[in-house]
Amino acid sequence: MRKSLKAILGSALAISLLAGCASNGSGGDASVKKEESGTAAPKEMTLKVFIAQPRFKEQYDKFVADFVAKEKADKNLIVKVQMEMPPVDQAPQILKTRLAANDVPDVFSLHAINELPTYYKAGYVEDLSKEPFASKILDSVKPTVTIDNKVLAVPLETLDWGYLYNKKIFADLGLKPPTTITEMKTVIEALKKNKITPFELAYKEAQWPQLFLPLTVGALANTENKDFIERMNSDKGSFNEIKSQLFSNFDLVNANGTDRAFESSASDGAAAFSQGKAAMWVMGPWYADTILKSNPDMQIGVAPFPISDNPNATMINMSVSTSLAVASASKNKELARDFVNFVLDDKETNDLFKSLKFNPNAKNHTFESFPWIAEALTYVKAGKSYKDPVMPPAVKDEAGKLLQSYYVKQISQDDVISGLDKAWKNANKINKK
Repeated sequence: MRKSLKAILGSALAISLLAGCASNGSGGDASVKKEESGTAAPKEMTLKVFIAQPRFKEQYDKFVADFVAKEKADKNLIVKVQMEMPPVDQAPQILKTRLAANDVPDVFSLHAINELPTYYKAGYVEDLSKEPFASKILDSVKPTVTIDNKVLAVPLETLDWGYLYNKKIFADLGLKPPTTITEMKTVIEALKKNKITPFELAYKEAQWPQLFLPLTVGALANTENKDFIERMNSDKGSFNEIKSQLFSNFDLVNANGTDRAFESSASDGAAAFSQGKAAMWVMGPWYADTILKSNPDMQIGVAPFPISDNPNATMINMSVSTSLAVASASKNKELARDFVNFVLDDKETNDLFKSLKFNPNAKNHTFESFPWIAEALTYVKAGKSYKDPVMPPAVKDEAGKLLQSYYVKQISQDDVISGLDKAWKNANKINKK
């Protein structure tokens, strides 16, 4: 029996203005049957798609146009795709509200590791195991979108990340990515000596300071504190255990970063970073496309962020984030399945992923990886990586807000720790219902 959204996802605030929330019109038929060309008038259908990646609107517009053309050619369908692309920081709350109000997108994006288990448990995602795309996913990626032996989403972004750095600046100064926090401090001093700001700061959106949380938890949970997540899930752990590493790194970056962090969005940060305003940025390669649009000649590097003087804890974070699921309550399931299959279509998928500058994640991906991807994979191949730690989404959301408040000195380190512990315990209570 489907559990209530309130119990699984938490209560949602009412949101009145949503882009692309029009009704399905004539597209309410759940079946899509191929008709012989010329024997009947084209059938009109509407597909509602929710993807929280507005920075890729141009790429998705082309993808949607190609999908519409394929449906017309193959099935004599005239498909209208209502593409809703909310900001990343607002998307989870919007989606929860939509689901609670039974205003369900046919296809929606979610974070494979952090969100998919919750939505599956709530009964909001369709089993896609028998779809053609399922057999194309790389074996190393498939487990992240699979629960109870069911493939529940098509993966878009597979990520190998830590922080970004300007390879030209590093090369000009003879610097190498540091393997310990002491080496990082040496790199910082070298940059400052040459009048280069070490770090780009862009904290206008809460999800970016939050990145320090998975980097710290992931490194420690795979080296010095291996049962941390297990104990947190059973209310036996505390963020006090990793307090020194979390704040020593966050404080180090902030003390050597650009000004006006609270006024800078990630897009602002990408533009500044691309122009060499800072040498490093605690951000993932998901902003590579935005950076290169500002400076096509930018040489992007990706390296693991050192959290201590233990070089074994300096590892790349491997994650599958944005993935597309089909809503179990969709009235257009077959059309929605066509859409998610088109993501890994043999003829189209390479152009799509290359345009998005995403990692290859399927057996039919033959495009050449970008240099920063190849660099990150050197760490993975050397055994210097870990899978993105599985934490309740509410904890990560709270971490961003708390670290924002800490950055502007509104709260203390102890307040942050207390808030994170409370958020995790509350998530445990909800998950037990």
